[in-house]
Amino acid sequence: MTNKIALILGALVLCAIAVDAVLFDMTGTFFLARKLLDFIEWLKFWR
Repeated sequence: MTNKIALILGALVLCAIAVDAVLFDMTGTFFLARKLLDFIEWLKFWR
């Protein structure tokens, strides 16, 4: 992955979080964060 692609992807993620914050009160971001924490707990079980 080149630096240009990484910067573009990072900018897209930040824009998506900003849109979620402005339009949807961060509900999508909190949902994904909770699912990520559940997934991490599941992975810790298999370690």
